[in-house]
Parts: sequence; C-alpha cells; structure tokens
Amino acid sequence: MTGTTTLAKDFTIKELLATFVSRQVRDGERVAVGAGLHVPRAGILLAHLTRCPNVRLYVVMTFTNLTKEPRMEPFYTVYDYRPAKWAEGYIIHDDFQEDPRIVSDTFVVGGLQIDKFGNSNLIGVGKDYKHLDFRGPGAVGTLSMAHYVDRYYLFVQSHDKRILVDKCDFISTVGWGQGGSDGRKKLGIPGNGPVYCMTPLCIMDFDETTKHMRLKSVHPGVTVQQVVDNTGFALIIPKDVPVTEGPTEEELRTLRERIDIEGMLRK
Repeated sequence: MTGTTTLAKDFTIKELLATFVSRQVRDGERVAVGAGLHVPRAGILLAHLTRCPNVRLYVVMTFTNLTKEPRMEPFYTVYDYRPAKWAEGYIIHDDFQEDPRIVSDTFVVGGLQIDKFGNSNLIGVGKDYKHLDFRGPGAVGTLSMAHYVDRYYLFVQSHDKRILVDKCDFISTVGWGQGGSDGRKKLGIPGNGPVYCMTPLCIMDFDETTKHMRLKSVHPGVTVQQVVDNTGFALIIPKDVPVTEGPTEEELRTLRERIDIEGMLRK
C-alpha cells in the first residue's frame, strides 16, 4: 500500500498474511471463500469489505455480497448451514464439477508438501501410496481448480523442510511441473500456475524463466537466513529482499471488528 494510508504497528503474522491475500483480489471477479483456511478466508473478505465491493463471493455452494454485513458470523465446514442466510443464488453441484470457473477466478490451496516448482501434495507422505506414513485429505477439487482458474496461490501454516521439499512424494495440484515458463504447457495443462507461496516466514514467488521458487519478502523480525535454513531446497535469493508490508490501520480494524470476531488470527 502507498500514499498517506497509515500502516498499523501491532499485528500478528496471520493478520499480515490475510492482508497480503486481500491485496491479490481484484474487484468484479468471482472468489471462493473456503471454510477451512482461516487466513485466506479472512483475506478475501477483507478485500471485499475494504476495496472490492463488486466481488462475487462463493460461500458454501451459494453466491452472495457481504458489504453491508456488520460482522461475519463464523462457519467451519462446507456443510455449515449458517452461511445460507446470506445466499443470493445457489450453485448446483454438478455444474461446479463441469466447470470450476463458474465459482471462482482465483483460489488459495495448501499442501502437506510443496516443491521448488510449486507443485503441491495433499495426498499423503510416503513412498508407497498403499502404505503412506501420513495420509492427507486428497485432491478435494484442487486439481480442477488449478487447471481452470486465472491464477492461484499456495499457503502453508508452517515453514519447514518437511513441507517445503525438493520433490513431492505425490502431486495433487500441478504447479509449474518440472519447471520453465512452458512447464504447464508441456503437460497440456491450461491456465496459469501459482503466483505466490505464502508462509509464516515469508512470501515467495517464481522466477519468470525457470519457475523455480524465489524469495520475494521476509516478514517483520524474520531474516533471510532463517528462511534458507528452514527450506528443503535451494531458493533463489535476490540481492535485496524487502520486508513484507503489514496491514493499514483500517485493514486491521476491519479484520478484528468485522471479520475475525473470534480472534482466530490473533492466536
């Protein structure tokens, strides 16, 4: 953010990440509001309530606009009945399966593992898929979304070598494949790959030519060396690495008073 807007001084990393997510949303587009990932959900709602009033929100199989809602009632799963009171239109499940673009132009996906080219794994950890060391939820629709949306973002709630790996054991959401600006085209995959990978330590993007993950910024109080020490592959490190900009006073107030009323981002 630039100009005369005053930046907040006291915020959590989760609030910073929610703010970063919000700044990726464009007014007028369709955006899915997930039930599970509190940080991306808060970021999408923050964008809607502060600068993107014409966003078409997809919330639990419904479309809605929440700009006049004074406080967001929490919901926890895609089966939660409470968001139905906001509904302005419903999506038939089979229509969504046919074309995910009818509900969102962009989305955020997590991963048990994410590799240097932005491929992510929600299937499980282990070399034998029949006997996994740790089983994940599966692709749960992320494969289709990543193929058809305009752009998408990676988000993890921990930054360590178990998650950020040189090569995923399995791939549930294809990022840039084996690398290169034509990595997805070689695989016959339409659409664009991941734009950023967001973690509690930093923001990473992808080199334009190789699509290898690159450090974009570190969060306040975090050093470049901390990021390097906790990443399971060699990151591209630019000569100058800025600090991730935090929320403005208005953004932080909106997060705390209208969106995150349970204080999930402050824990």
